Formats: sequence, C-alpha cells, structure tokens
Amino acid sequence: MGKLIEKISLRDKLYIFENRNQAGLLLAEKLLEYKGSDGIVLAIPSGGVPVAKEIAEKLDLPMDLIIVRKIQIPYNPEAGFGAMDPDGEVILNERLLGQLGLTKEDIEVQKKNTGDIIKRRNKIFRGDRPFPFLKDRIAILVDDGLASGYTMLSAIRYIKKREPKKVIVAVPTGSLRTVDFVLPEVDELLCLNIRSGLTFAVADAYINWYDLDDEEIVRILSKEPCAEAQGSLLNRRSKKLKH
Repeated sequence: MGKLIEKISLRDKLYIFENRNQAGLLLAEKLLEYKGSDGIVLAIPSGGVPVAKEIAEKLDLPMDLIIVRKIQIPYNPEAGFGAMDPDGEVILNERLLGQLGLTKEDIEVQKKNTGDIIKRRNKIFRGDRPFPFLKDRIAILVDDGLASGYTMLSAIRYIKKREPKKVIVAVPTGSLRTVDFVLPEVDELLCLNIRSGLTFAVADAYINWYDLDDEEIVRILSKEPCAEAQGSLLNRRSKKLKH
C-alpha cells in the first residue's frame, strides 16, 4: 500500500482552487523534497498539463507527457469504460462494461478510435520523441483530478514497466473511492482535495474550469523547455556518477 498525502482541511470541499495553475503550485509545495532530484514530471493531457508545468518549474525538474486516454462510451463521450496506454495496452472497467450492453464490435470500434487519438496527440504534443528513460528515476504522474481512475491506472502500469525507483501520483482533487483504488499501485499518492459521496466531478474543485484544446496545450508546452531541462538533468546525473 502506498503512502497517502492529503490536506485534511480540504476534505469534501468544493471550488477551492482558482484554476489548474494554482492547484499545481499547491501540489508543488508538498513535493519540495524532490526539488532538483533525478525525478521527472509526467503530465496526462489535457488537464494535467498546466498543473504539471507549475510543479516542474517549482521543483526544477524536466517535464514530459504520457499520452493515455479513456475509452469513451459511444453515447456518452464524457465517460469511459476503460483506458489505453501509448503501446495500445487496454485496461477495461469490467463491472461497468457489464452494465452498458455494448457489443464486441462497439468495444473494438471505440478501442480503435482511442488508439488513433493517442497516436495523433503523441505527434502533435511530443513530435514522436522517444519516451524518457525512467529506470531508477522518480516518476511524478500528474493530472487535474481522479474521477474513475482508469486513465491514471493505465499511465501507472505503463510507467512501472520502465522500472522507476519510485512512482508518485500528484493530483489536486479526487474521489475517495478512486484514491483507494489507485493507492495500492503507487509509492505515494498526493491528493489535496479528497471527496466522498456518490457523485464526483473533477470540475467541482475549480472556480475557473474549462476544457483545454490542442492549441492551448501546444502553447503551454512551447514555454516548457523539456529538452533543455532533460539535458540539464543528464548533466547533473553525469557529475554525480563521476564523483
């Protein structure tokens, strides 16, 4: 079981973050022990990008993206019945699938659509760069919230195949049920605003909330010197090895 870090005073509160940027700064304050370490901040787009950007800058860490995606329910694209990672590996919410009545053909169509979106986003956001080297490093996975948890779980399992020494999930808000679902999969889970109850929406934690389009993500990333930060990190690691 991983270590859970939360802000008790924010438990079950609504509309507590001004926006994703402010939420990222608050998360960074709880992660200061990793400042200047061999860690890397990995954002889940779209909502996780502005959150992760603030964390990476505050902690002086490189930032990259992990393109995972929920597999959308055909008639309710805001919800998903599982998630897919960059390699096309799928995790399905079997309990939910049993209630949806989707055919095998429906499921395969949605999986193909999801894979196509992941490939397109990887090209747009990452330019098809090789995924960062993670072995024996600290991986900090960031999103703007935990709803069902399947997208984050897909990202976690993709990362763990690359043998990091520690996996940390950092999110501003999350459902208590989902936090309990994800926690056993990681070393640390930082969630400032945990909410119980039968219903949960990530947006309810934010005063200013809107969906980010691809253009805005590209604009945010253009201000994040990922390659330079990566080079700086490798130089620091090289110096440590020499000494």
